[in-house]
Amino acid sequence: MAGAVEHISLPSPLLRRIGALADRTGRRVYVVGGYVRDSILGREDQDIDIVVMGDGIAFAREFAEDIGAPTVVPFERFGTAAVPLPGGKVEFVGARRERYTADSRNPDVTAGTMDDDLRRRDFTVNAIAASINGDSYGTLLDPFGGRADIAARLLRTPLDPEQTFEDDPLRILRAIRFAAQLGFTVSPETLAAVKKMRERLSVVSQERVTDEFLKILRSPLPSVGLRLLFDTGVLHIVFPEIAQMAGVDQRKDHHHKDVFLHTCVVVDNVASVSGNLWLRFAALVHDIAKPKTKAFKEGLGWTFHGHEDIGARMMKKIFQRMKLPLDHLPYVEKLVRLHLRPMALVDTIVTDSAVRRLVFEAGVDTDDLMVLCRADITSKNPALIRRYLGNYDNVVQKIREVEERDRLRNWQPPVKGEEIMAVCRIDPGRAVGTLKKAIEEAILDGKIPNEHDAALAYLLSIKDTVL
Repeated sequence: MAGAVEHISLPSPLLRRIGALADRTGRRVYVVGGYVRDSILGREDQDIDIVVMGDGIAFAREFAEDIGAPTVVPFERFGTAAVPLPGGKVEFVGARRERYTADSRNPDVTAGTMDDDLRRRDFTVNAIAASINGDSYGTLLDPFGGRADIAARLLRTPLDPEQTFEDDPLRILRAIRFAAQLGFTVSPETLAAVKKMRERLSVVSQERVTDEFLKILRSPLPSVGLRLLFDTGVLHIVFPEIAQMAGVDQRKDHHHKDVFLHTCVVVDNVASVSGNLWLRFAALVHDIAKPKTKAFKEGLGWTFHGHEDIGARMMKKIFQRMKLPLDHLPYVEKLVRLHLRPMALVDTIVTDSAVRRLVFEAGVDTDDLMVLCRADITSKNPALIRRYLGNYDNVVQKIREVEERDRLRNWQPPVKGEEIMAVCRIDPGRAVGTLKKAIEEAILDGKIPNEHDAALAYLLSIKDTVL
């Protein structure tokens, strides 16, 4: 399997130090996997995987002592240990072979050779190792032609792809993730195995599935991964609500006709200007309720009345099912619920009150909302794109003018509940909320400025009629 001896440049002082420790202690050690792949690609990788011929955990502890690292995180069952470092980590593992059972993705692990260790890896581009011992520093072990596949930008498995995915079905998602992250093509036989084995994902924990899905969403061009997920049927398993948008027709004015394809473009548009993962996620789900709300209206065509509100209400169950961090739920709900609102402000005679209400509801996320709205324009007609973007420029200008005057983005009630109770001599209860809401409405309608003294005077003028 092996060809001529090849070498790779590994300028890392940290690798040199690990190799020197291995020389002093009589071990053979190799850097392996993603770090080698990314070095060949000219990419930076802060996480380093080291394979030790021997006890990986023991060597990790010796390394941590050698450099004065305070922490070693061992995983005894798998014979691995991680040493966290500023900006990344080094993970050590003894060379091993793995055996899987049909009902689990957790392998039985036994000691093995370096060839065994590379054989068990997911893709040939990750099944490359480089020695870091002093006498052979940078010498490659590449039994499966991974370096050639990197040059060809090709993803394939070292062994039979069906067996590879049977052993560890998370690799189904990793294939798609690497294609999206690296811009690689999945080989036909690997892609066929992804389609055939996708149901095997049922044995993988939701946390691991979601982690891979979010990495796809973080990639430079998320649509590559999203479309691969759909084409292989994997999307129907990991995020069925997004898969169900495919084939849903919509008007073709400033959107693609197909909701799923439109959504892919929207996510790419957001990704081209923002690395904010949750803004990308909001772009992914902004039309998620269109299949539920689709109706045909004579003279209008397909409509999706209320899809923004229904979509926002769908988010909680989706976050819970996918085990997404709930602290991001309000942000995503807000952007989904409001994503149509800015278009309603395009009219030149729109009132300041309508602009105030949008800024009040969007708050600190107003700018992100406008990024989503601009990204939502996916027409293939350049003139229409220019017109819609020009409309949004006008909306942004209106928002800026109102915001400068009324300071609603970081809304804090100018008269708080404690002051309302003291001024009105009332106890906590519904009346306090009613008065606060009346002051808020007066500010949003432009009756009074967003200032304490004006709000207090307004409170005094209405309290007897409300109480």
